[in-house]
Amino acid sequence: MDSPELEEVVSVLRAGGVLVYPTETFYGLGASVESPEGVRKLVRLKVRPPEKPIAVLVSGFEMVERVADRFSAAARRLAERFWPGPLTLVLPARPHVSPLLTAGSGTIGVRWSSHALATSIVEALGAPLTTPSANPSGEPPPVRIEEARAYFGEAVDRYVDGGTLAGGSPSTVVDPGPPLRILRPGAVAEEALREAAEGSG
Repeated sequence: MDSPELEEVVSVLRAGGVLVYPTETFYGLGASVESPEGVRKLVRLKVRPPEKPIAVLVSGFEMVERVADRFSAAARRLAERFWPGPLTLVLPARPHVSPLLTAGSGTIGVRWSSHALATSIVEALGAPLTTPSANPSGEPPPVRIEEARAYFGEAVDRYVDGGTLAGGSPSTVVDPGPPLRILRPGAVAEEALREAAEGSG
């Protein structure tokens, strides 16, 4: 993505818009966590049940502190091993984080994507970006931009085409603890997670 296009994407997000963009597996539905209007619009589009939290992407360790109240040693060990990559860490949320993202749990799921385009958008935005798959709840997540367009049409403000994506397993969702708890199995294997959590391997 060239600089003018990236600037346009960032302008859309800062103005409360919603974006469809590529990740390692599926297309994601993005709103800036710092835009209450954008987050509300995303929840309407996604038809997200209020009890289901919404994870966010960061572009590095420092950005974690924008949404997480604590980045424990256990969480940092896992991040150092598996980020950037398909691991979502569930961390204590800062008080200002929207309850639409935390689902009232007091925690926020955080990931650093290994997809270069996704990370470049987060870096340019300078704030975490929501990352649920770009489909209404209950529908298959899209691996092609045309599938996302079929779901949302002009209700989404900007589409970023990253070609046909890999699909497959979603990110593994982990409460780093201790003790470590796997909340959703995914692309990172449990054995590797437990080795990293224990400081081995």
